[in-house]
Amino acid sequence: MILGTTRAVRAFAYPRPTDLRNGYNGLFGLVKTGLLRDPLSGELFLFVNKRRDACKVLVFDGTGLCIFQKKLARNRLAKLWREDAVAVRLTATELALFIEGCDLVGRRALSPDAIVVKPLVSDRQM
Repeated sequence: MILGTTRAVRAFAYPRPTDLRNGYNGLFGLVKTGLLRDPLSGELFLFVNKRRDACKVLVFDGTGLCIFQKKLARNRLAKLWREDAVAVRLTATELALFIEGCDLVGRRALSPDAIVVKPLVSDRQM
């Protein structure tokens, strides 16, 4: 994956088709007003055009905003838009699969649940 992220990095898909002529300021505004998230958080934000043949990912890398863009040569990207207009949460692996054109993203869990670390039970005193 070109973004080099780990599972700990959260990704959100914008829940409606997006005009990909939007640049930094336009996508920044969609994250703030449409997703109600902080664009400078380091999270990844995915935007897909209406034809689902291109997408952009907006991310703040600590020094500035970056936009990664992909246009598929053939086929279509998975449809992540929901009727309730709620953003779809993706793992970094699911985002990478989505960008590659996997149509199962958003329809089926592709990554196992995150491991929840539980505190160890201390030894009983004898």
